[in-house]
Amino acid sequence: QVQLVESGGGLVQAGGSLRLSCAASGTTSSINAMAWYRQAPGQQRGLVARISTQGTTTYAESVKGRFTMSRDRGWNTVYLQMNSLKPEDTAVYFCNAVRFATYNSWGQGTQVTVSS
Repeated sequence: QVQLVESGGGLVQAGGSLRLSCAASGTTSSINAMAWYRQAPGQQRGLVARISTQGTTTYAESVKGRFTMSRDRGWNTVYLQMNSLKPEDTAVYFCNAVRFATYNSWGQGTQVTVSS
């Protein structure tokens, strides 16, 4: 299948920036889209950003204008550039890949904590 490994999380003060990376391996040629989700304690996992094979990006309203998702050709690595971070952005961020429009793969998650 597809293996996903996130990195780049950490502790940052409000207004700061972080760049998350997701390294994909396996059957990446069959990926239709990839996305970033996040989950805070006691809350449901929610979509942060999604990018299609054509490069079209979609963002949650709460992160529009602050976060930017991008990918390398061949789905080797996807990124989430997070600027102007807010305390409410604190969550575990998960990388997601969809193959054949139905099969989901998930990374282990990386913690992002925004102080102040």
